[in-house]
Amino acid sequence: MYINASSEISLKLATLGLSTTTIYPAFVFGTFTYLIIVFCNMLVLVAIAVSKKLHKPMFILLFNLPISDMVGATAFFPQLVYSIVTQNRLISYPACVTQAFLIHFYGTGNLLILSAMAYDRYIAICCPLRYNAIMNPHNLIRIIILIWLISFSLMITLILLLVRFKICRTNIVDLYCNNPSLLKLVCEDTRVNNFYGFAGIVFLQGGPLLIIIYTYAQILHTCIMTNQPDARRKAIQTCGTHLVVFLILQLNTMVTLIAHRIESASPYMRRALGVSVLVFPPVLDPIIYGLKITELKQNIITFLKRNVGSTKM
Repeated sequence: MYINASSEISLKLATLGLSTTTIYPAFVFGTFTYLIIVFCNMLVLVAIAVSKKLHKPMFILLFNLPISDMVGATAFFPQLVYSIVTQNRLISYPACVTQAFLIHFYGTGNLLILSAMAYDRYIAICCPLRYNAIMNPHNLIRIIILIWLISFSLMITLILLLVRFKICRTNIVDLYCNNPSLLKLVCEDTRVNNFYGFAGIVFLQGGPLLIIIYTYAQILHTCIMTNQPDARRKAIQTCGTHLVVFLILQLNTMVTLIAHRIESASPYMRRALGVSVLVFPPVLDPIIYGLKITELKQNIITFLKRNVGSTKM
C-alpha cells in the first residue's frame, strides 16, 4: 500500500533497546553529551570571534567547523533525548526529512571545511611568500560561501529527489533519519536516486580525500626539507591534529554509507557507526583543536579567566 508522503504520517525509528533501568542513565548521558557539544563548540566560536589575534584565514575557516558540528548535533540529540524520555520512537515524515537534510548537510559541510583547512595549511607551509596574496579576505569569503553553497545545493537536490516518491513502508532501519533509510521506504524505481547518491559519495568522499593526500604529501615533503626544527614541529603538530579529525569523519561516514548498500552488513554495526558520525566529531573537534593549536588554547583560557573573574566580582 502506497502512502502519500506529504501527509502527516508517522514513521517508526529503530528501537534503542533500552530497559526500564537504563532509561534515566541514557537520558542523562544524552543530555549531558549534547550540552558538552554546545558548550565546547560555542567556546571555540566565541574565542575566535572576540580575539583579533585569531582573525586569520586558518581560524576563520575553523570558525565554520563548530557551526556545522552544532547543526549535526542539534538535528540528532534533542529528538533522541525526547524519544528516550517518552519511549516513543515515532517521528512525522516532514520532521524525518528535515532531520535527514540537516544531518547530511552537517556531514557534507564538515568534509568541505576540513578540505579547505587542509588547503590553507598547504599554502601556509609550502608557499609562505604567496600566502597573504592567495588567502586574502576576498578569496577567503569566496571559499566559505562555496563550501556552504555546495553543501546546501547537493543536499537539497538529494532531498528533493527523495520527497517526489510516495512511501509504502513506515519503519526506519536506523536510529535517526537519513537518505538511505528513507529511500528504503519507497517501493518505486529509485535508480536515479541511487545513481545520484553514489555520485555524491564519490565526489564528497573522494574529492576531499584527494585534496588531503596531495596537500599533506606536499606538506610532509616541505617539512622534511626544512632546516627549522621548530617550524617543522609546529607544522606537523597542526597537520596531525587536522588529519585525525578528518580520518574520524571520513572513515565513519564512508563505512556507514557503504553498509547501506550491502545487504549482508550488520545493522548493529551500521547503526553504531552512523551514531558515531554524529557524536565523536562534534565532541572531539573543539577539544582537539582547542588543546593542540596553541594560539586558540591560550585565547580560550584567557577568555574563561576573564569571564570567570568578572562573575566573582
